[in-house]
Amino acid sequence: MTSVGILFPGQGAQSVGMGKWLCEQYPTAKSYFDRASEVLGYCLSDLCFNGPVEKLNETEFSQPALFVVGIAAAETLREIQPERVASITAAAGLSLGEYTAVCFAGGLSFEDGVRLVQRRGQAMQAAANAVQSGMASVIGLELEAIQLVCDQSKQDGEVLQPANLLCPGNIAVSGHLSAIQRLIPAAEAAGAMKVVPLSVAGAFHTALMEPAVDALVEALQEMPISDTKLPVYSNVDGQPHRSAAEIKQLLSRQVVGSVLWESSIRQMVADGIEKFEEVGTGRVLRGTLKRINRKFASDGFGDEA
Repeated sequence: MTSVGILFPGQGAQSVGMGKWLCEQYPTAKSYFDRASEVLGYCLSDLCFNGPVEKLNETEFSQPALFVVGIAAAETLREIQPERVASITAAAGLSLGEYTAVCFAGGLSFEDGVRLVQRRGQAMQAAANAVQSGMASVIGLELEAIQLVCDQSKQDGEVLQPANLLCPGNIAVSGHLSAIQRLIPAAEAAGAMKVVPLSVAGAFHTALMEPAVDALVEALQEMPISDTKLPVYSNVDGQPHRSAAEIKQLLSRQVVGSVLWESSIRQMVADGIEKFEEVGTGRVLRGTLKRINRKFASDGFGDEA
């Protein structure tokens, strides 16, 4: 049997209409939206299906939305194609998606996962509101060149650094908006194909998120997290983990640390993963796989397309 790694997208993948096709076709998916709405205290399906986009893009709403769509899609897939899910031997997720991966791998109950990502989103939104900051994807430059442009673009006291190391030629930077605004022309002058601002509220995966750490640590301590049934590859170190204690500690560090996505994917392949499934909304992760190695086989489930 082919060994498959399941991948869950992170913030920025959200879009109005996400999960609608799933819920219209599969009662199992709808049941997860209904359960999540009970926990959250608002109608998640209405927000996901109808927007408004401005609200869906807010961190405290987009994070639960992406988590729920990911689990609803994965559990629907388990129901309709059990053999496809039976071949999954490892899990990973991009930033917020790592929480979805932990839940899928048996480390968190669904309801506790919803509560946890809601609190994570609220803490990160509060940290983002405290300073004008954001993220942008730099397309067409390698890490060393991006680090140099970041160093040249930031001024005294500003934060600007590579944050999401997605794949060759696609690295997201994170920091003060003023520094990002200077980085855009500087990166283009250095040879970047383009710089794309991301639909996130702040400078995730930098020290500017430090105010969110205490609240996140408290939430992680309160939630019952179990050892996982599958290894979950951490954004922080790119390595597989099953221990609940390790997972809690890594998740608390993740919000201020760089996302080592390319390293995670390469480690999964080195550990025997032969194919990937991107489950949830969007195709961003499948795009990174092609840029890491065009030979990687990948599929997806969650969007009608």
